[in-house]
Amino acid sequence: MNLSASFRCFRGCEGSFPLTRAIYRCPKCEGLLAVVHDTKALAERSGKEWRALFDERWSPHAPIASGVWSKREWVAPMIPDDAIVTTGEGMTPLHPAKRLASDLGFGSLFVKQCGTTHTGSFKDLGMTVLVSVVNHALKTNALSVRAIACASTGDTSAALAAYGAAAGLPVVVLLPRGMVSVAQLVQPLAHGAKVLALETDFDGCMAVVQELAKRGLVYLANSMNPLRIEGQKTVALEIAQQLGWSVPDWVVIPSGNLGNSAALFAGFSLAKELGVIDRLPRLCIAQAENANPMYRAFLAHEKKVAPVVAKPTQASAIRIGNPVSAERAQAALDAMGGVVEQASENELAEACARADRSGLYACPHTGVAIACAKKLRERDVIKAKDQVVVISTASALKFTEFKLGYHEKTLPGIDAPLANTPIALPPDVEVVARNLA
Repeated sequence: MNLSASFRCFRGCEGSFPLTRAIYRCPKCEGLLAVVHDTKALAERSGKEWRALFDERWSPHAPIASGVWSKREWVAPMIPDDAIVTTGEGMTPLHPAKRLASDLGFGSLFVKQCGTTHTGSFKDLGMTVLVSVVNHALKTNALSVRAIACASTGDTSAALAAYGAAAGLPVVVLLPRGMVSVAQLVQPLAHGAKVLALETDFDGCMAVVQELAKRGLVYLANSMNPLRIEGQKTVALEIAQQLGWSVPDWVVIPSGNLGNSAALFAGFSLAKELGVIDRLPRLCIAQAENANPMYRAFLAHEKKVAPVVAKPTQASAIRIGNPVSAERAQAALDAMGGVVEQASENELAEACARADRSGLYACPHTGVAIACAKKLRERDVIKAKDQVVVISTASALKFTEFKLGYHEKTLPGIDAPLANTPIALPPDVEVVARNLA
């Protein structure tokens, strides 16, 4: 198949640009870009044929064992095998959370465990595409770059550092000093990235890295770069594939910079256009109450998302007050009959604790999504018969301080009714026996 993809203006301005070009905004309107595929060429295969091909590639023994690159024709079709940088990302479990569903009143609840990937978050899915395209561009002299760089609240920096190290490419990450977990800070350090801890929040880091990219000093790896969206959209395709090529009634995703919401729509909409699925699910964008610009816009029936100053939240990866991909996310909401909900610090912490009691181990961002889904169910926006998928964006192993703080009841402003503290006892069998119940 003669397939192609290019950058084009998200708002529809004329002009297209190769994926190997360092361009992040439309030169005409300064709007965001999108990766646009030749859907006419893709449609030469029927939906049934695409399903069969993707099912055949769903294997750890595939030539490139990656959930992203198993869908390569829909992602970056011109990237050759020798340029692909992969750590076996994707193909993550879709966990039927039966006990949690019963506890919260859902008829059918699944959790898509994106945190089981190499660096422990869904950011791997987008980073494999971005770094592979940069790697190919450098090999073909289509790009000259001093380093690949990102602003991050933790997970993006870990993914970029890992994939950059795998490709042998220099990486610079800008982190808000003191606002990421120890586990998240250690990852880019371990992979040899240059870590710059700035005395600001994520939005401040983002402003700096965008200016560096504008000056041509670095290649921008944040999700305003639509190459990230291309990898992350495969989450939608995996959900449909794992449900036997059907789609759930709802997908609930925690979102800060809002690129992941746009990615879900990109995946589901392309699958529908090519006849792989027959409808779109509804979308819930879940935000922390302390970083909720999309929720405020939704509540006010505003299409434009006004920036806010994000307050501290345990869901640190989505502590973003000025989301770059707001315009993309709004398009996703409109097309998918979407809603936006928020969760307080108490609500997200309790949701994590309830999920953990059911056998899951939920990061605070997943707690935001579960809490928001619970609120929608209580208001009967989500019906009892609806099939719901919650996206778990990261491994809770990155947030041990949050977990320990909850059970020690030391998290500020959080009640922790489900805290479970160790009981100190002497090494006496009778004493231990009395404390078994």
